[in-house]
Amino acid sequence: MSLVFLARFFLNSYQMRKIFLFTVLLFSVSISWSQKNQKIAYIDMEYILENVPEYLEAQNTLNGKVVKWQQKLDKQARFIEVIKTDLANEKAILTKDLIEEKEEEISLKQDELRRLESLYFGPQGDMFTIRKQLVRPIQDQVYNAIQNISAKKKYDFVFDKSSELVMLYSNKKYDISDLVLASISKTRLIGQKKIKKEEKKIPKALTNQQKEVVAKKQAVVAKKLSDREAKKKIIAEKRKELLKKREEKRALLREKKEALKKKKEEARKKKETQDNNN
Repeated sequence: MSLVFLARFFLNSYQMRKIFLFTVLLFSVSISWSQKNQKIAYIDMEYILENVPEYLEAQNTLNGKVVKWQQKLDKQARFIEVIKTDLANEKAILTKDLIEEKEEEISLKQDELRRLESLYFGPQGDMFTIRKQLVRPIQDQVYNAIQNISAKKKYDFVFDKSSELVMLYSNKKYDISDLVLASISKTRLIGQKKIKKEEKKIPKALTNQQKEVVAKKQAVVAKKLSDREAKKKIIAEKRKELLKKREEKRALLREKKEALKKKKEEARKKKETQDNNN
């Protein structure tokens, strides 16, 4: 799941509109070309992003989360299939109430699965939100680099070679992708030096006030973990109780079935005895 298309911040997401804007732009260039020489450059956004460490880290982070979410969804889907199979195999010996209870459980699990799918991969889901959060700083880096280079080189237009706008031919001498990368690297280096300089000003030993803040945060985290474990325990106990009641109902049903079978057998033997006596 690539983050490239989100980084193309200066292009509209609708292809028809892109083509229209590109056509208008070319028309404007052709009209004004006779008035002055236009300076045009282009970048390869995919090439730039593949060489920005922050982008690769963002990609790996998002991919890791997507894998975990998909594994959770797959596990839930497999569990639902197991319940469905159990119901199909046992339906002949279950009472109407037990069947309805089982079907209701399946329905609830399916609703939960759909809710999780929407939560993770929906239009406003976690993947969409995290992707925007991860890509926004990269967008800013690339955009600022292009702005600075365009101002210094006095470019009139800068296109993205990797976008849906078709470039039938591009001369390498107009490619400023490496300039953008160099500008980003320079900005990153300056930022790292600034951070190191600020870190030197920070005292190594924590003050009593800072220790209290840290202790409070740790206490909050510990309480959240404790509450989470308590909720898990309650859910497990409820599930255990539900399974116990279900097994008791099944046992009662088997006893009734055996009693009915025994009663029929006794009636059959009694009838046979009476027929023999007659």
